[in-house]
Amino acid sequence: VQLQASGGGLAQTGGSLRLSCVASGRSFSNYDLGWFRQAPGKEREFVAGINWSGSSTLYADSVKGRFTISRDNAKKTMYLQMNSLRTEDTAVYYCAGKFTTYSRTIDGLGFDYWGQGTQVTVSS
Repeated sequence: VQLQASGGGLAQTGGSLRLSCVASGRSFSNYDLGWFRQAPGKEREFVAGINWSGSSTLYADSVKGRFTISRDNAKKTMYLQMNSLRTEDTAVYYCAGKFTTYSRTIDGLGFDYWGQGTQVTVSS
């Protein structure tokens, strides 16, 4: 699967942005998906994940209650709605995928497929 992220940009503290990740290829629903981010000088970190059916999601503590991950398998698209943005959310955001095991849960490990990043900048 090939993934392409978009939707980044500049927002103010407390504002919102929505990221999209469009997939090409077959069998989008065969993949668990996730969002990761990397801030300057820091390691890439897991932000949120969603299982193949969309029935299970997982969030990093730093974004819980502010970000919402979702997917539309018919449109082969995953989303990340980001609300109440903080300056510390500034990073390059990447979408990622891994072949699903059809589990009812999702974790932040073992992602094999990566899209290009999209820059999110939050200013105060």
